[in-house]
Amino acid sequence: MKKICCLVVVAVAVVVMTLSAAPVVTFRPDASTIAGQYIETRSCDVFTAACFANSEVGLLGEEAIMAWGVTGGGFNGVELAGLKIVAIVKASATLGDTEANPLPAKSILLVDKNANPAQRDALIAFAKEMGGDLLADVVKVERETITMHICACSGGECGALTAGDQVAIKARCLHGADNTCGNDGYYYGPLTPTVSAMPHFTAHDKFTGKGLGVTWDDGGRRGTFLGSFAR
Repeated sequence: MKKICCLVVVAVAVVVMTLSAAPVVTFRPDASTIAGQYIETRSCDVFTAACFANSEVGLLGEEAIMAWGVTGGGFNGVELAGLKIVAIVKASATLGDTEANPLPAKSILLVDKNANPAQRDALIAFAKEMGGDLLADVVKVERETITMHICACSGGECGALTAGDQVAIKARCLHGADNTCGNDGYYYGPLTPTVSAMPHFTAHDKFTGKGLGVTWDDGGRRGTFLGSFAR
């Protein structure tokens, strides 16, 4: 019996020593997930009725602004929390029109001035993945001071974006008076995947940069999406 007890003690000691020698593994997030706020404006109504949409298709809606504000996570292993990127798009047809091809499209990317070189590259790669073919031809990338917020609608402004002096967006909730013909609805969806967003009223929408052959400074349409994204 004594010999058996000694053998057991020795065996346990060997196991303990083996476990003690094993490296300690610490699991950390690898920035493989990303989430945040999303703002998109279009140069046509996205909440509308077919009669209004038919009057705009082919004439309006070739321009869009998409903005991502990262609240957590990262992309390609690079942490991006707190950073933002804005894409301005000029397409060849009304975006969302199933009867026309919006390509080729040209775009400009405005990257958060606070991003370091690695974060800049990761933000650009992320935006291109989200924008797909609409961001395949980026004609210019610039660094800008970007501010962005989305808040619960309380009758006033519920979303805003600025990117230097080039981009400005202000949006509010849709009111009953915005339902112009009684059959208005969610006519177009957001342009990017993994987005949960609802249509809002565009109080102001501005792009004054160079490179796309078009600028605008207007508003007064039901053409904004406010929401969130996750990947």
